[in-house]
Amino acid sequence: MKRSVGVSLYPDHSDQEKDCAYLELAHKYGFTRIFMSMLEVTKEPKAVKQKFQTLITFATSLGFETILDVSPAIFEQLGISYDDLSYFDELGADGIRLDLGFDGRKEALLTYNPYDLAIELNMSNDVAYLENILSHQANTPFLYGCHNFYPQSGTGLPYDFFKSCSQRFKQHGIRTAAFVTSQVGKIGPWDINDGLPTLEMHRHLPVETAAKHLFATNLIDDVIIGNAYASEDELRILGRINRYQTVFNVEFLPQTNEIERQIVLNEQHVRRGDITNQVIRSTEVRKKYHSETNVPHDNDQEFQIGDIVIGNNLFGKYKNELQLVLEPHRDIRKNKIGSIISQEKLLLPFIQPWSKFKFIEK
Repeated sequence: MKRSVGVSLYPDHSDQEKDCAYLELAHKYGFTRIFMSMLEVTKEPKAVKQKFQTLITFATSLGFETILDVSPAIFEQLGISYDDLSYFDELGADGIRLDLGFDGRKEALLTYNPYDLAIELNMSNDVAYLENILSHQANTPFLYGCHNFYPQSGTGLPYDFFKSCSQRFKQHGIRTAAFVTSQVGKIGPWDINDGLPTLEMHRHLPVETAAKHLFATNLIDDVIIGNAYASEDELRILGRINRYQTVFNVEFLPQTNEIERQIVLNEQHVRRGDITNQVIRSTEVRKKYHSETNVPHDNDQEFQIGDIVIGNNLFGKYKNELQLVLEPHRDIRKNKIGSIISQEKLLLPFIQPWSKFKFIEK
């Protein structure tokens, strides 16, 4: 399934002109999805419709897919029914996210709405909710899943729970989404906004690192910035990340030579299938560079987790093999050429047998 990045908008807490400028900037950097909240709607129905219709029409002109976050209270306030979703079609929305669920039969029926609106489910509950809906023969191409975000510090999901919830959806081939948080955005749905991530461990991480982590799990298809407005730097960095393989940021040591830089930056790395606990081995590169000399340097220290080492002239047939350190050790036959940045060490467990990975210079 193709992967995407998205942004969030809160039209009842923001200025429409600023929202449109934000969408133009996000579009520039390759964002294609919008989470748009209707949970805080306070104005009368006609004004609500006009505001959301104008914003969604503009978003659609830029190629965005817009999912509206709704609840039963909003349906009552606007005088509409779950049995007739024409209101959301008139707004131009591509789907609705059910903040609260029903009995399974209802959700399944909603996926057959005549407007081809996607019905997005709350993924942040580790119960057989999805299985119940699927047992009622839901129209699965129009069934999505999306985790919650958590504005209060300390209340985000722990990773193991997130994993269990997400696996329920991925094993059925359902499109999935989760949130990361901008470190500068101040706008969210409520008056408390300590960031808006799905995972608590992501609350103070850069959007790039958090997004890489979500994609690396192979459980999330769409990564959405939960709060508004992210900075242009955050949009640019998140928009350019590789969504299909982990690309580590590396900081080089001064003595790193040009051959070593080429090995690190210019090659597709693949972890050997017969893995070891000590290092992640990228062995094909040594074949390509077998005739290139590599003088020992920075080789008399204990290598630490996250260090990148390359075999030197002392290493025989293993000369110019690249290794990413998983356990501290010493070996003078290896040159330390740099390290991945510290916050990306959480990505190391996701480099499995035969995983593909790359590096870029920080």
